[in-house]
Order: sequence, then C-alpha cells, then structure tokens
Amino acid sequence: MNQAKTYPPLKGASLVLVTLALSLAVFMEVLDTTIANVVVPVIAGDLGAAATQGTWVITAFAVANAVSVPLTGFVARRFGEVKVFLGAVIGFVITSWLCGLAPNLQMLVLFRVLQGLVAGPLIPLSQSLLMASYPLEKRTQALALWAMTVVVAPVLGPILGGWISDNWHWGWIFFINIPVGIAAAWITWKQLGHRETEIKKTPIDYTGLVLMVLGVGALQMMLDRGKELDWFASGEIIALAVVAVVCLTYFVVWELGEEHPVVDLSLFKDRNFTVGVITTSLGFMVYMGSLVLLPLVLQSNLGYTATWAGLVAAPVGILPIILSPVIGKFGGRLDMRWLVTASFLVFAFTFHWRTNFYAGMDMANVVWPQFWQGLGVAMFFLPLTAVTLSRMQGAQVAAASSLSNFLRVFMGGVGVSVVTTMWERREALHHARLAEAVTPYSAATQQAVQNMVQAGIRPEEGLANIVKNITQQGFIIGSNEIFWAGSLLFIVMIAVIWFAKPPFGSSGGGGH
Repeated sequence: MNQAKTYPPLKGASLVLVTLALSLAVFMEVLDTTIANVVVPVIAGDLGAAATQGTWVITAFAVANAVSVPLTGFVARRFGEVKVFLGAVIGFVITSWLCGLAPNLQMLVLFRVLQGLVAGPLIPLSQSLLMASYPLEKRTQALALWAMTVVVAPVLGPILGGWISDNWHWGWIFFINIPVGIAAAWITWKQLGHRETEIKKTPIDYTGLVLMVLGVGALQMMLDRGKELDWFASGEIIALAVVAVVCLTYFVVWELGEEHPVVDLSLFKDRNFTVGVITTSLGFMVYMGSLVLLPLVLQSNLGYTATWAGLVAAPVGILPIILSPVIGKFGGRLDMRWLVTASFLVFAFTFHWRTNFYAGMDMANVVWPQFWQGLGVAMFFLPLTAVTLSRMQGAQVAAASSLSNFLRVFMGGVGVSVVTTMWERREALHHARLAEAVTPYSAATQQAVQNMVQAGIRPEEGLANIVKNITQQGFIIGSNEIFWAGSLLFIVMIAVIWFAKPPFGSSGGGGH
C-alpha cells in the first residue's frame, strides 16, 4: 500500500493548465451526452436502421454510464485518482474514434456502451482533482469554473450536433472529442502525474458489484424504454422494475453491512451531503425535464426547426458564463443556502413565466425566460456542490462526488421520462375535453368549416385543420401545466436546503 501523501496546492501556470485540462475533459463528456440526441435520425438513416432503433445510441451510453459513475470512488481508491482519470480520458478518446468509424448500428451501440463505461469517472474525479489542486480558500472558485463547463456543454451540444449533421458526416460528433481528449490527457499527465492519491488494495465486493450493476442497469433501461413501451402496460417494463427493486433493495442492505463496500452509503450519515444530494437531484430532475420539453414544444407545436429551437434555448448559457467566475470569487464569503434559495426562486419565476405559452407567440416569449433562467443556473451547481462536499475529506471527495453525480444524472433521466410521459398524457386529456364541443353537427363547427370553405378550403380539410389545432392546443396547455408544477416544486425545495449546516467554504479534498 502506498503511504498517504499531502501535496501543496498548485500555483501559477500549473494551476491554470490543470483547470483547463480537467474542464476540457468534463466539457467533452457532457457535450457528448447531448450532441447525439439531435443526430439520432441521421445516424439511423445512414446505417439502415429505424429511428426507434437509433435511440439505442443514447440509451446504451446512458445505461453503461449509470453503472460506471457510482463505482468511481471504489476504483479510484484501488488504482489512484490520477491514473483512473487518465485512463478514462484516453478510453473516451479511443471509444469516440471507434464510434465515428462504426459500420453498422450494432457496432455503434457496442462502442457507445464502452464509451459510457469509461466516461463514468470523468466528472467525479475532475471535481476531486480540481479541489485538491486549489488552496482551501479558493476551492469555491475552482468549483465555479467546473460548473461553467457543465452548464455550457448541454447548451452547445444540440446546436453543434445539428450543424455537424447538416454539413459533415455524423461521425464527426465523435471525432471532435479526439484532439480535446488528447490535450486533456497530456496536460493532466504532465501536471498531476507525480501527485497520485493514496492507493488502498481493499478486497473487491463482488456481491455488491453484481447487485449494483443489475439493479442500476435495469432501472436505467426501464426509464429509457418506458415511454416507448407504454410503461407498466409492458411485460418488459414490469420485469425490469422487479429486477431493479429486488437488486437495489438487497444492494442497500448488503452494502450497509459490508466492511469494504463498492459504494460507500455511509456518506449519507453526513447531513450536508444528504441535503445537498436531495436538492441537487430534485432540482436537476426538473431542470432536465424542462431542457427536453422546451425544444419538443417549439418543434412539434410552434413551427420551429431543430436549429432554431436550439438557438432560442441557448441564451440560458449567457449569464452562467459571465457570473460563474464572480460567484466563485465572492461566493465563499456568503452563506451558500442563500445562493441556492435565490437560484430556486429564479427557476420558479422563469418556469411560471412559461405557463402562458400560446400558438403564434413571439420569439421573445421563449428567449427572455431562457436568458433569465441562466441566473438561476449560475447559482445552482456551485453552491449545491459546495454544500454536498463541505464535510468530505481526502478519498471521501471522490466517493461522495461519484455518488452525488450518479444520483444527479439518474434523476435527470427520471425528469425526462416523467415530463415527456406527462406531456403526452395531458395532451390526450385536453384533446378529449376540447374535442367534446367539436362535432360535425355543432353550430360552431359548421360555422368554422363554412368560413374555411369561403376561403377556398374543402370541408374535409377544414375539419382536419380543426383537429390539428386541437392537438396543438392540447400540447401547449399540457406544457404550461408542467412548467407550473416545476415552478411549485422549486418553491417547495427552498425549505430543504435550509436543513444544511454551515460552514460550506472549507470543502475537503486534501490528501492528494
């Protein structure tokens, strides 16, 4: 076993280079999780597969990544944080290259599984290594720079993905990772190669590992396949749910009694970690749901193209880019609970702003709520990460970061599944209600059809237009209701963050 070492914080050019390298690695992974979303139809068409089969390009990565992320703490303790991070970056570069060269959908899905597995440690270890490189009083600033990359990448992903698919071969959405990853790996090796963390050759908890892989894999598959298979009307979804519940229940019981657990659930004994994880996960769940819902509403019901839907959503990234360094510099002097409260109030306000969407509305109705929501995003990641990791020391940082990031990303997937399912079900409800008054025999319908006939539209086309408008109105009303519910949830969550206890500015991470 290596002896534990405490390294002094980095300074000057070394600190700048390490920050750049770790941020590039995170940017590369977060970008890759969203960039493929808009290119799935293009990939499926090019590889001779149905669009529904093409979604496995996203699902395969998500399931593998969900299994890999919570294992980061265990793997980092066993092999060292720097080695594992470097291995993850190099693995991501190689699998990205393979994805871009995939000759058919089956091989692409296989390479996406491998990519998801190697990508798991990137975000947790980037946090841990970044905090260990900065002096204690500047760790809030380090987290601010980290948070900025997490915010900007999902905004750029759909825009860049659409542009590449329109102008280049779809493989370039993966090839662009290669130079970024090589630069990140080389700088990390040069600057951090001599700052390896303590290595503990603990026994491998095979029972916990198998239970976690089966349980988390089944749960993620259920989320990704649920809407397509109409949830619990499907035998496959019921089977996945049973496997997930049984395995994860037994996993929790097993890990709590295991001397060397694969996932350290004892971290939840820390109040700040528990409060931070709950608020971050719930907030990210609502945020990710809205991030998917907004482009759907714009493209399906308001006549926006994919490119324009991405562009009008992009202003959410402006304020975080401007404010993250400022919050990082001065945030450590503030009570993080007030910053989180302000963030949730901004989210609640901007979500409520979107409850008055209507057909034919001006683009400003979309852009301005997005722009001001960026203020909430700027005060979301950094303070909540600081609260979550505030009591963690040494190797606990990597374990806590991997567990909290897993739950955040997983709940983001829950948010997407819940929101898209509820949106379609609310549309069906409103469609039925609105259609009650629209019959071929009602005076209002006959008058509307007559007006269309006078405008040169055939009666059957007129009725089809009425049905189309009812569907459009149903979807818009449904989205307004979901935004209203999200606004209410952010207000409720304000109470939760105040269960955390200061101080929050002295996050751990020593021992590197």
